[in-house]
Amino acid sequence: MHNFGDIIYNRILIVSFASSIIAQTIKLLIDYLRHGKINFRVLVETGGMPSSHAALVAALATGVGQTKGWASTEFAIAVVFAIVVMYDAAGVRQAAGKQARILNQIIDEMFQEHSSFNEDRLKELLGHTPVQVLVGSALGIAIAWFTGPIGAV
Repeated sequence: MHNFGDIIYNRILIVSFASSIIAQTIKLLIDYLRHGKINFRVLVETGGMPSSHAALVAALATGVGQTKGWASTEFAIAVVFAIVVMYDAAGVRQAAGKQARILNQIIDEMFQEHSSFNEDRLKELLGHTPVQVLVGSALGIAIAWFTGPIGAV
């Protein structure tokens, strides 16, 4: 690393994080259209349409492919990383969210007579549906693609 500027001016990083921020902003707009009020908490929550994680890693892989070449080792690493992140978002975290929903329901049913039982509910919206991941990844690819070849790292 030559200096800190190499990091903060790295266009692959900029485009990747911009894709994630744009996806989170789209979530805010969708939530506003659905509920009629702005809920800024949506900007830092996981889950929802589109997946900002998928947008980030898809933009990263696309940027690496544009810069280093589609047959490069770096692109292969970025694609494998993207697949792992997207699988986790749509698979593991989605399943954890379903389990949390069931556990919350069980706790509600078991302790409805005991109002003194005051435990925090488990977070239910943890992951993404496959469609949310697909839309997020398409968004990330499009943003990286339309910003053009990202240049040297």
